[in-house]
Amino acid sequence: MKKQLAFVLAAAFLAAHVFAAEHEHGEAAVAQAFIKEIQSRNAAYAGAHKAAFFQELAKGQHPRATVVTCSDSRVHTNMLDETPEGDLFMVRDIGNQIDTARGSVEYGVNHLASSLLLIIGHSKCGAIAAASGDYSKLEAPIQKELDTIKIGKGVANIDGVKTNVNNQVADAVKEYADKIKEGHLLVIGAVYDFADDMKQGAGKLNVINVNGETDAAKVQAALSGKVAEHEHEHHDHH
Repeated sequence: MKKQLAFVLAAAFLAAHVFAAEHEHGEAAVAQAFIKEIQSRNAAYAGAHKAAFFQELAKGQHPRATVVTCSDSRVHTNMLDETPEGDLFMVRDIGNQIDTARGSVEYGVNHLASSLLLIIGHSKCGAIAAASGDYSKLEAPIQKELDTIKIGKGVANIDGVKTNVNNQVADAVKEYADKIKEGHLLVIGAVYDFADDMKQGAGKLNVINVNGETDAAKVQAALSGKVAEHEHEHHDHH
């Protein structure tokens, strides 16, 4: 048992070290080539849409969802929404945390009136790997953000990811209790599992929490009709 614990702690330490030094240096030549690709892709995107599309965007935003997810480059809106423009208010930081981006989250929920607050963790998360190990040698600003990830040391990455998602949902449920009670907001916690660590299918968005409820059967029940029925009754009332 002690050997197993030592192995887990060593793996967590190694993961934290890898998080710190995945790429020690960028390359200006790579950046120059890539900005050209970006400009080319943007030109194609702009050309594929009519002027009316951008005129509509310029009028303002009314996103249906505020999404809190990780800054990880493998996690993007194309796995959520074919047309995210004006639909998803994106808030990104390491470890998909509310605490390190609270103002942005409050803007989406309170000022843009998003009906859905969607918190998404993901498999193979470097922030979770670092937070579960020794990250004391990382830069102070990174340490500050990792400090607010409340998970155990040496936990399996996917377990830490799920715990962190549930912690973020708990924070949101407490913060927006009145909106949830009044039927104005639904808080969902999910894991984008491109590594299939949860054995539900690679690339699947697995919902694990609805308004603080984590029991799998109750989560599925909420997603399959009870939430929709409540929203329908709420709209009829108004």
